[in-house]
Amino acid sequence: MAMDELEQLYKDTLHEEDVAAIIIEPVLGEGGYCPAPPEFLKQVRDFAHSKDALMICDEVQTGFGRTGSLFACDSNYYGDIQPDLLCMAKGIASGFPLSAVATRREIADACDPGMLGGTYAGNALSCAAAVETQKVIQEEGMIENSRVMGERLRDNLRNMQSSAVSKGLIGDIRGLGLMTGLEFTKEADPGVKSKISQAALDEGLLLLGCSTYEVIRFAPALNIQAEDIDKGTEMLEKALKAI
Repeated sequence: MAMDELEQLYKDTLHEEDVAAIIIEPVLGEGGYCPAPPEFLKQVRDFAHSKDALMICDEVQTGFGRTGSLFACDSNYYGDIQPDLLCMAKGIASGFPLSAVATRREIADACDPGMLGGTYAGNALSCAAAVETQKVIQEEGMIENSRVMGERLRDNLRNMQSSAVSKGLIGDIRGLGLMTGLEFTKEADPGVKSKISQAALDEGLLLLGCSTYEVIRFAPALNIQAEDIDKGTEMLEKALKAI
């Protein structure tokens, strides 16, 4: 369906010569924490190349261990997609203002000196924070911890989903690593996301929704431990009982 829509867009609206690249998040962020199907991501890459366009992976949210691998596009789930350009930020420097773009040499060499720049480019403090952040991620095994703890979180949520406490409100549970989305069913009352979030806050659990969708996202620290995962899901269970 999605590929059909993309192909139709080219037929109806776009001129191939006007499209330089197709950009996609391997896991939608504000769009509901939805991992793209692996085959779809490969089809997007192949389609872009067939139109003489580049494929850009936006890994601003998913990069640096969030999905249980350094980047989502090189995870076992996707089988090493290898985009033409990879955009990264956020987790690269633990919140310091820094972003980066990785690409192949032949693409980078197409830019003349001085074509790429920015106000914060080369900020020494941000770069130092990035170096230390990468050391900690590797030395403390945070990528593997993200994978294992993410599986534990989703197992806990699915156990809750199959129990009476869910009241039939919990629909889809999805994600990679410590990037998990919980979507409520269509039968749930409008605004259920906000009600659950408030009830969870009353229990001491801070949750964040995904844009206008009835989806709650779970993106805890990469060094979270099993006892905190279990405690958090217990708080969510109490919140469900309270509404």
